[in-house]
Amino acid sequence: MSVASRMSVKLDLFRPVEAGSCPTPTLCPLTDVKPGTSVRIKQLSASKEITNRLRELGFCEEQRIKLLAKSGQIICQVCNTRLGISDRLAKTILVEPMREMVPAA
Repeated sequence: MSVASRMSVKLDLFRPVEAGSCPTPTLCPLTDVKPGTSVRIKQLSASKEITNRLRELGFCEEQRIKLLAKSGQIICQVCNTRLGISDRLAKTILVEPMREMVPAA
């Protein structure tokens, strides 16, 4: 199999979530989150192979992550580690915003 064929196969493994198609009003793709925001991963919508690899990297359902930057790549803090992923891959990660804890008066 040629390199071009392998690249085509790899690209077909992604099933990105289209803009404006969040399953619920509280879920959105990681790409829609503003830098500096902490979120909780709720769903991985990539192929089985990609989903397994994301989990190996720490992008698991119910995992808290913080989006640090969006400049070419999406940079996240996951388990005290900074990881960079592509915009296309970040679209397959559905998240919900973390509610801020208000200190008791």
